[in-house]
Amino acid sequence: MGTFDLNLARVFVLLYETGSVTATAETLHVTQPTVSYSLAKLRRHFGDDLFRRTGRGLTPTAGARRLYEPLQRALAEIDGTIRQADDFDPRTMAGRFTIALSDLGEATLLPRLLAAARERAPRVSFTVRPLDVDDAERQLRRGDLDAFVATPVLTSHRTVRIPLFHERYVAMVAADHPRVRGESVTLAQLETEHHATVFGPSGHVVPRAVLATHGLLDRVVVDATRFSMLPYLLEHTDLIAIVPEYVGEVLTASRRLRLVRLPFETEPIEVALYARHESSRSPSQRWLVQFMAEVLGTRVSPSQLPPSAGHLPQAAL
Repeated sequence: MGTFDLNLARVFVLLYETGSVTATAETLHVTQPTVSYSLAKLRRHFGDDLFRRTGRGLTPTAGARRLYEPLQRALAEIDGTIRQADDFDPRTMAGRFTIALSDLGEATLLPRLLAAARERAPRVSFTVRPLDVDDAERQLRRGDLDAFVATPVLTSHRTVRIPLFHERYVAMVAADHPRVRGESVTLAQLETEHHATVFGPSGHVVPRAVLATHGLLDRVVVDATRFSMLPYLLEHTDLIAIVPEYVGEVLTASRRLRLVRLPFETEPIEVALYARHESSRSPSQRWLVQFMAEVLGTRVSPSQLPPSAGHLPQAAL
């Protein structure tokens, strides 16, 4: 190759970030054979296989890992220079985005997101899918998702993790709980009371881990898959549930519930936004990521939330 085609650099970066010929072809709006032909040219040019096919898709070689950062940075600079001509204007342009949230995210973060979108981007709409932390990154790489919000730290060179806010855990009980009173609960009370826990694809593993650490799993009488059932359950029983504090604040603002401090410290968690690398995003996706990071990255009190926050749709009952 007498000269290096800049389009080959874009193919390389997308293959590195998606791990998929199919996803790369879809992003570039070309056929899969075209991407495969470009990959063959890249291999000849660099004298390296660059990617090896595994069960998880295309895995970069050591040579590809050395090439990725300088090529990605160069493309980002070029894209930044010409981006003004391709900006997505949310005030006038229509766009539909697919995001994944846990049921907690649907109840507490989605109302804030939609309220801001109705004001700033009236022609934008959303499809919300349930979060599956084990599959979310793959969906993101394949283009099935534009972004997702999760608490587990997912490390992948193919996605970008953008921290939003930190969260700690507290206990939540009925407002008129017959035994748990005051602003905190003791370890002795946790040992004698019964608990409700959530274990599922949303990624919140801390509550059960805390109970396991203190030998209290045998006190669990309800183990469900969605946090959204807790307000209804706790209001009418004497059960205790360990929940993220911010979520608890939102739920107690509209239900007959209250929060109490735990008798021990739990490691804070960080809620984060996940998206594809900027060079792999369309102009509308670049706007979406910036918008979500701005709106969700600022923690607000329950009194500042839209009226629907903390209230679950009737279909969820």
